[in-house]
Amino acid sequence: MTGSVSIMTPEHARDPDYFPGFGVAIPLGIQHVLAMFVSNLTPPIIVAGAAGFGFGSPDPSALIYMIQMSMVFAGVATLLQTIGFGPVGARLPIVQGTSFAFLPVMIPIVAGHGVAAMAELTTAALIGGLLHAGLGFFVGRIRFALPPLVTGLVVVMIGLSLMRIGVQYSAGGVAAIGTPAYGAGSSWLLAGVVVVVTLALSFFARGIWASAAVLLGLIAGYAVGAAMGKVSLAAVSSAGWVMLPAPFHFGFAVSAAAILGFCLMGFISDIESIGGVSAICENTAGRPATDRELVGATTADGVGTALAAVFGAMPNTSFSQNVGLIAITGIMSRHVVTLGAVFLIVCGLLPKIGALITTIPIEVLGGGVIVMFGMVASAAVSILSGVTWTQRNMLIFGVALSISVGLELEPTSVAHLPETLRILATSGVLPAAVIAVVLNLVVPGRLGERAAAVTVH
Repeated sequence: MTGSVSIMTPEHARDPDYFPGFGVAIPLGIQHVLAMFVSNLTPPIIVAGAAGFGFGSPDPSALIYMIQMSMVFAGVATLLQTIGFGPVGARLPIVQGTSFAFLPVMIPIVAGHGVAAMAELTTAALIGGLLHAGLGFFVGRIRFALPPLVTGLVVVMIGLSLMRIGVQYSAGGVAAIGTPAYGAGSSWLLAGVVVVVTLALSFFARGIWASAAVLLGLIAGYAVGAAMGKVSLAAVSSAGWVMLPAPFHFGFAVSAAAILGFCLMGFISDIESIGGVSAICENTAGRPATDRELVGATTADGVGTALAAVFGAMPNTSFSQNVGLIAITGIMSRHVVTLGAVFLIVCGLLPKIGALITTIPIEVLGGGVIVMFGMVASAAVSILSGVTWTQRNMLIFGVALSISVGLELEPTSVAHLPETLRILATSGVLPAAVIAVVLNLVVPGRLGERAAAVTVH
């Protein structure tokens, strides 16, 4: 990287190796962090809440550690993408962060089991990440099995599986279920403030205000919550100033269900990364992604996930909102994202930031989660809009959706299965992916030659 450059030509903007100067790169890098900040922190908060040591727990230290490591290793994984290491990394402005895709698999594994369950989860993420990295070298050979019909269905299931969490948080949190406080008007008021401010900024603001709409919505909700007396800063005052990553912070334990779930979800994460790389290259550089870029991006996904797991952090994947931000700014410099990654790592080493995040009222977080998971479902609709809805495709989609949603809503229907299969079968995402992939490969293509005539009664 060199000093500032006075004139940026269109050719410079499309060059990932171009450095626009610190005066441009630093604010753009911070903008990338603001755009992904909330989405990056939400998965560890949800996992901790499901395990039973989330917001409001007597000892927030484990949650604070998870929040901090999600920042540190999102930054590290981003550096793998932007700087690269041998065949690992696309050398493109790809922002990595903790993945929503794995949540439907992680939640049933840790549900109600406390901090101890994190050993099984992080061990599985380590093994799954290594497999994911290996799959990256064969990414071209597996793409045929995951067309938009399959990937769109999987993203639909991710959104549907998680929407319940947004409503529960907005109504007062899982711990409040069954109490008079659950569903109180004051709770929904806080969640509503977040949703309204986020929508207003998304629709009417420009630049950094629009890209950080969810974060600013949470800040607005936090301010209202503080005015209502729902915020306590005790955790911030007791938190230290520096926190370093600890290898195998949560221990090492093997769970067949967790390992199998993480390995299967690696396929889905690969396709997510391929989509992000393709969008950056085609929309900004005006060219298709090269094989080296695709292999580098997907292997970096796996290596980043495995490395994060060693230190107790969540799986990583490329963030689509930052792909959109690159398209808006028109600047494809990987060095901009590198500076953002460094800023993220520095934030992750300061535990008072994580402690401050744990003071957010659960209802405020719920408002942000409603928006984020709604956007996940919207992204699925966008993917599915490119599908030709023939009779064949509608049957594949309908059967996979019906079975996977039904099993998730009624988990006792497979109570006689072994525990490993039961957890995977009721995750929502995995049965949908497996059924759709298998049917798409074995159902004759001739059914797709005629469009279906559908009557809705």
